[in-house]
Amino acid sequence: MASLKEIQDFLKPGKLAIAGASRDPKKFGGSVLNDLKKKGYELFPVHPEAAEIQGIRCYRSVAELPEEVLHLYIVTKKSQTAELVRQALEKGIRMIWIQQHSDTPEALALAQNKGVPVISGKCIYMFLDPVTGPHAFHRWFSRLFGSYPK
Repeated sequence: MASLKEIQDFLKPGKLAIAGASRDPKKFGGSVLNDLKKKGYELFPVHPEAAEIQGIRCYRSVAELPEEVLHLYIVTKKSQTAELVRQALEKGIRMIWIQQHSDTPEALALAQNKGVPVISGKCIYMFLDPVTGPHAFHRWFSRLFGSYPK
């Protein structure tokens, strides 16, 4: 399990690539893109078909990302996750966050075998301050029962 420091380190640079950013703002990948944008993050959506989402230029693959982007957030179907991790490792991405329910044992092993820190099994909304709504309750609940990272 990732430590709270690793999670904070992932979110700190303010530059994030998002694989699985959705053109539909009602889908999770669209709403997280919008919320990160509102919080001031510089975002680099990865989408194989879209030229832009929510006014932000998209990249067709992880390989096309600018060199200064070192953190990748993955919110895709499980069937796509391992390939995105492979691309991230080839690109030199230094930290990966795989949204809960997108992770697979293969994807996690790929990153861990290369020594790349990977956050998984956690919802990014629990760590984007200020945490509000159901995410605040979820964070409180996970602290209460000891599943919140230390």
